[in-house]
Amino acid sequence: MKAHARTALAAVIATMLSCPPLFTGSADGIGVATAQTAQTAPAKAGYYGKQVDLATVKQYAVLPKRTDVTIVDARPAARKYDIGHIPTAVNIPDSQFDQLAGKLLPQDRSQLVIFYCDGPECMLSHNSARKAEQLGYTNVRVHVGGFPEWAQAGNLVAVSIPQLKKVMDAKEPLTLVDARPKERKYDKGHIPGAISLPDSQFDKLAAQLLPADKAAALYFYCDGLECKLSNDSAEKAVKLGYSNVKVVPDGWPGWNKAYGASGGAAAAPVAAAPVAAAPAIVAGKEPGSIAVPSFEQILREAPQSVHLIDVRDPQEFAAGTFKGAVNIPVGTLDKKLDQLPRDKPIVFFCGAGGRSGEAHDVVKSALPALKTVFVDATIKWKPTGEYTITAK
Repeated sequence: MKAHARTALAAVIATMLSCPPLFTGSADGIGVATAQTAQTAPAKAGYYGKQVDLATVKQYAVLPKRTDVTIVDARPAARKYDIGHIPTAVNIPDSQFDQLAGKLLPQDRSQLVIFYCDGPECMLSHNSARKAEQLGYTNVRVHVGGFPEWAQAGNLVAVSIPQLKKVMDAKEPLTLVDARPKERKYDKGHIPGAISLPDSQFDKLAAQLLPADKAAALYFYCDGLECKLSNDSAEKAVKLGYSNVKVVPDGWPGWNKAYGASGGAAAAPVAAAPVAAAPAIVAGKEPGSIAVPSFEQILREAPQSVHLIDVRDPQEFAAGTFKGAVNIPVGTLDKKLDQLPRDKPIVFFCGAGGRSGEAHDVVKSALPALKTVFVDATIKWKPTGEYTITAK
């Protein structure tokens, strides 16, 4: 009889445990059962199976633009992408996938491709991801949270060149900021109406050049997808309390390509500046620069005749640089002037010419007697140490 009672009691307990409570109160009034249901809910029908989270997207959506990933905005161009998108993303609207995929998706079909659209209820990114997979892409992912999650998390929002032009033509109030060096870049050509606020002088000039209204619209740009000066300045503006900050990643090159060099002087050729005696250094087109063929000759034949200083950020330096180079990020250069070598010429370089030219300007302003030049070129490195360099 006792054995029978124990068996019955065990059965009752097992039944109770197998039925989750309809509601279990908690200190903050939120039902635990509701949270458990949300955690175990199946993915929405039609979702692409492989996904990435916001932290992963942030790792890849950086400037200079990474070469190992393609981020794709699957939303319509004029109504969505142009107005605001994740920086470095290309726009392949799902409705135009067949027409644009061949032009904008990477040739390497094993490269990581991340699609996104307008959040959990938007299926465009999932549809496009499947289409990419059908084309043979083997490393496709979807960021389900998409642009809304990116923006709501406080990340910088990018706008397209056509959108900037549209806002300017409508005479909407805005402050357009060119974050490049003034004399070397801005004075040679800039977007109409832009003010010059070089990133290296942001802390000194922001208070007098930026509007007092912290809700005012600020748009930052520099030298395209290989230049991060605009992003750096935009983040500084956010830290100052500005709440309506955007970046224009395609920058001056994108504007010049789309609308020409109107507003600001065109970037006319500049006569080569005379170069003081130095081993195998030949002046480039920009004053203070070294001609790319001369620079490559030095790398091959006499790298010991100069000091190579990489002025990019540490993570960029770690991903690839020239053999023998040391890393002094341009933002720290003014505090390390006394550490610069004096025995040989210094060659500053970065990935796009903007930061290296700025480094040259900073040093020349403080130490005019120091022999420095900079590389005005787009440079990309591979982990193997190989590189490509294209003169501006």
